[in-house]
Amino acid sequence: MQVKDAMTNHVVGIQADASIEQAIEILLRSRISALPVFDAKGALVGILSEGDLLRRVELGTERRRPRWLEFVLGPGRFAADYVHAHGRKVHEVMTPEVVTIAQTAPLEEAVDLMNRHRVKRLPVMANGFVVGVLARADLLRALARLLPARIEKGADADIRAAILSQLERQPWAPIASIQIDVHGGVADLRGALSDTRQRDAIKVIVENTPGVTAIHDHMLWVEPNTGAYLLSAEDE
Repeated sequence: MQVKDAMTNHVVGIQADASIEQAIEILLRSRISALPVFDAKGALVGILSEGDLLRRVELGTERRRPRWLEFVLGPGRFAADYVHAHGRKVHEVMTPEVVTIAQTAPLEEAVDLMNRHRVKRLPVMANGFVVGVLARADLLRALARLLPARIEKGADADIRAAILSQLERQPWAPIASIQIDVHGGVADLRGALSDTRQRDAIKVIVENTPGVTAIHDHMLWVEPNTGAYLLSAEDE
């Protein structure tokens, strides 16, 4: 899936010379966490997020650095802090470095960018202009559409075959040491595991298999070196 398949096409933005009062009003009214900032020609020049408005003199939350740091950081850093805490125009408090993404990029790239730069929204670009916004909420909506519908009925043999097919594709799955049986849509899991994390992964495969209505976990974890074992929570 590409970014354009999940993004929000309607872009709520603001002009760089607008006041922060206007920006706050738009953020609250639109229930969003950040605004792309545009110049008079419609070019993207920054982004104004909730975080940019947290260090404010009005709130008493402006950054207070020890005076001796001026010798290390220089007066410019202190001056920038002052502008950020006292500025009344969007361009004075916005973040000029904007992380963007192309509309044809895969969603995997978008998630990587969000995680790496710790941002919640990405302006989506095409031909040098913003054509949409991809937010975390957009990814959740896409996920909701893609989750398979639950199927409550199915032939037990078909359900078991589907589970085994998925397990066989996983390099971590202990196919030779576990047994899967399905009766009336209820999956019984038995056998031995060499790592406790395999239990959760196997159960996720089973619960995502259409037709499974319940799971009974009777798998044992066996410590490879000592032979010590641990029962499942269901059998304890």
